[in-house]
Amino acid sequence: MLADLPKMALIGLACAVPVAALGTVLLHRLRRGSLTVSMGVLVLVPLAATLAGIIGICGFMYTQQTQAALVVCGLVTLITVPVALLLGRSISRHSVWEREAERARRELVSWISHDLRTPLAGIRVMTEALADGVVSDPAEAREYALRVRGETDRLSGMVDDLFELSRINAGEVRPRREPVPLRDVVEDAVGSSSVRVEVTEWPVVLGGERELGRALRNLLDNALRHTPRGGTVTVRAGVTDSHAWVTVDDECGGIPAEDLERVFDVAFRGGSARTPGESGAGLGLPIAQGLIKALGGAIAVSNHGTGCRFRVTVPRAARSSARSQQ
Repeated sequence: MLADLPKMALIGLACAVPVAALGTVLLHRLRRGSLTVSMGVLVLVPLAATLAGIIGICGFMYTQQTQAALVVCGLVTLITVPVALLLGRSISRHSVWEREAERARRELVSWISHDLRTPLAGIRVMTEALADGVVSDPAEAREYALRVRGETDRLSGMVDDLFELSRINAGEVRPRREPVPLRDVVEDAVGSSSVRVEVTEWPVVLGGERELGRALRNLLDNALRHTPRGGTVTVRAGVTDSHAWVTVDDECGGIPAEDLERVFDVAFRGGSARTPGESGAGLGLPIAQGLIKALGGAIAVSNHGTGCRFRVTVPRAARSSARSQQ
């Protein structure tokens, strides 16, 4: 028996190597295809090569050893192939998520770099003019100082947005779950005569007043920024079962259907032209979405009338808590 081992090994290799080679070629052709299919092939190729070697050693005869080998290979296939397919799908989803995250990160860096350069350039020009004595008139110098302060406020707002977004992504936002009168939050967020509030009954919600107020302010800022001069932004509120809802309607002209799913992406601003005076860095809506989710609610966008509608849904407070707040 031992004397036949070299011969059996050569026969096994002669039968297994071609199968392994074909599997390698197949994997090479599938390298740009589905990762799930590649994982399945990667598991099947060694099993097929092993089975081919066993059959070759048995002299291509259906013997008891061949039958046992077929049973073992079949059992191994039933276990390993489904596991490989599930693993392939998991890795594929993770890879797609990583690519999307990297794309979003690069896009964010690009937007932020643009938005930081604009106010910094203005601050530099105005401070140089003041330092070099180009501006000597007190009234004009005061105007330059006010402009510098305005640009500084823009930079401070962008830094605050980045910090808030980083806290959301890190899961560090944990609002206090307490009854909050929605009327107080909306009235604090509404600071423009262009906003019309149409509410017949104000609900009491369960959540953090700061987080809900920040989310609504971001939605209102976005609506006012995209509503033409003379247009109106409308806020409505109501209740459905165990949740309260708030809608913010603008008159932006609508959002293209292909962009609706990307509205809450970081730094996404659609196809509209960017202007130096445009504030923010495309972070307001992602921050609003993150804060609403932290409150246990949901936020959605859809085209409505002459513009679009953002709908926020948050849990209602218990009836006893709601009565005590009124």
